[in-house]
Amino acid sequence: MHLATSDRYTLPLPIGHRFPIAKYGLIREQLLWQGIAAEADFYDPGFCSEEDILRVHSPDYWHKVRDQQLSAAEVRRLGLPQSPELTRRSLSSAAGTLASAQWALQEGVALSLAGGTHHAFRDRGEGFCVLNDVAIAAAHLLYHGLARQVLVVDLDVHQGDGTASIFRDEPRVFTFSMHAEANYPLRKEQSDLDVALELGTTDTEYLQTLAATLPRLLAEVQPDFVFYLAGVDVLATDKLGKLALTPTGCRQRDEYVLGLCYQHRLPVAVSMGGGYSERLADIVDAHCHTFRAAYALWG
Repeated sequence: MHLATSDRYTLPLPIGHRFPIAKYGLIREQLLWQGIAAEADFYDPGFCSEEDILRVHSPDYWHKVRDQQLSAAEVRRLGLPQSPELTRRSLSSAAGTLASAQWALQEGVALSLAGGTHHAFRDRGEGFCVLNDVAIAAAHLLYHGLARQVLVVDLDVHQGDGTASIFRDEPRVFTFSMHAEANYPLRKEQSDLDVALELGTTDTEYLQTLAATLPRLLAEVQPDFVFYLAGVDVLATDKLGKLALTPTGCRQRDEYVLGLCYQHRLPVAVSMGGGYSERLADIVDAHCHTFRAAYALWG
């Protein structure tokens, strides 16, 4: 199995910053330590091309990101200090999801140890998201005729507002977001399908809602490619999530989504998405369960 990772996925942040940047390196270490993945499974995806970026993002925004010319207000909205390292990280993260999509077409599944930056809009970044990796990868597949109909399954606890906005007028990409209703972003966009959950939603309610929704979508949308955002900020321990899933419920969610893709022989590219539990170990363990679920199905 191919797992995209890079030393660029981590970078120095101010002390006390709430974005758990260390998790990206720790996920790789945990996968190796637990014997879920082998060293040979990991590869560095390099950098996303400007051509791929400009299918999704405006030239003005991309050039400001590239040249570290974001205004103070834009940096505040982004929530991360701008730097050449952040630009390189964003380019590499997008490349990881794009490469995962290409590997998934050949092998059924591939995962990135970053990505899920669904709050990045065409003309701006928000909520720790600079470049929209899933949008870039989906646009690449469509442009090169590698997919006919894409389904984005966004199960991060926050609505995938940037992705919904980017593909608002693109019928070949169906955006499905299942998220906490009274949570960031305050102003929601309109996905092709939004399922807003009540605060405190538990494992049983969550999994029942997903089971009542996703099979129907597969039948109606008839996708030939799936992007899965497997955010673990659905956990009850998450500081920003407001749902009440247990680690078991989060693992069963991943097993269910990936199991459906496997059953229907749908290639699926997986991005990590968010996770902000107090204990970094809780975040890393939950993400590793996503990888374990993929290995159990595809080997």
